[in-house]
Amino acid sequence: MSNEEFLKIVKDAFYKYLETGSRSNKKLEILHGAITKDLKNRLGNEYKLHSLGYGDGKEAIMSGRYMDKKVDIAVEKNEKVISAIALKFIMRNYSQNSNNYFENMLGETANIRSSGKPYFQIVIIPSKVPYFKNNKELTHIETITKNNLLKYIKLSNDNVEEFMHTPTKTLIYLVDIPEISLSKVKNSDDYINYYQDNNNYRVIENSKAYDFGSGVIYNNYNEFMDKITHYIKSI
Repeated sequence: MSNEEFLKIVKDAFYKYLETGSRSNKKLEILHGAITKDLKNRLGNEYKLHSLGYGDGKEAIMSGRYMDKKVDIAVEKNEKVISAIALKFIMRNYSQNSNNYFENMLGETANIRSSGKPYFQIVIIPSKVPYFKNNKELTHIETITKNNLLKYIKLSNDNVEEFMHTPTKTLIYLVDIPEISLSKVKNSDDYINYYQDNNNYRVIENSKAYDFGSGVIYNNYNEFMDKITHYIKSI
């Protein structure tokens, strides 16, 4: 799967989110299933993969140092889960939840990597994210800046072998989704209707450059998959 094909899958997942809501797994089935199929094709028949939207459509349990965890994409070899990928596609209220996203990622990564298994992360962030109040009112559009990404930049420069909370490799994809007009869109229902009525747009990668270290691959899905495929085959 090329970068362009990956971005098409991101668009399809975004549309499924609009159609089914934040509590539905349908958007995950599209995104997780496509990435799992691609990884399986790269790894070959020696490996068995598990995720929503692929095979039997079930996630697998991976043993960690402190607790077992259901993982988004599991890689199995010789009937043992040897590696996994976690995915996060941020849809709304980024500033309210970004620290929780990050802290949870650190904790789950440390749990798995401390057990001796590689753990990878994919984080997809729209460059502009709607912010909704609890009553579904759209109050403003958040623009993702370098300041929002500083914790990921710092993480990308950590020594992976020294810090078990650092993912073995992380893909950060900053994408552009055409911006809405606040004069036309006042709440979450308007937001959904706007994109469903304007479904001919493309999701593209954001053009801004950031100084990530070697722990992060930025806006290059194919490079990320090449690297993690090589790493998994080396286990």
